[in-house]
Amino acid sequence: MTLHWLHVAAAYALAALGFGALALGAWVRHRAARRRLLALDPRAAAREGVA
Repeated sequence: MTLHWLHVAAAYALAALGFGALALGAWVRHRAARRRLLALDPRAAAREGVA
């Protein structure tokens, strides 16, 4: 593998890791927002079947 393709592969790996980190962060924020909404809305438990 030439040095050029090594850099290309490293760039793709860094991009994939970056987008994976963004997706993981969005998933964590979504879960936190869902818990916050369940805590704040008294009708949410009945809708979600949590009661």
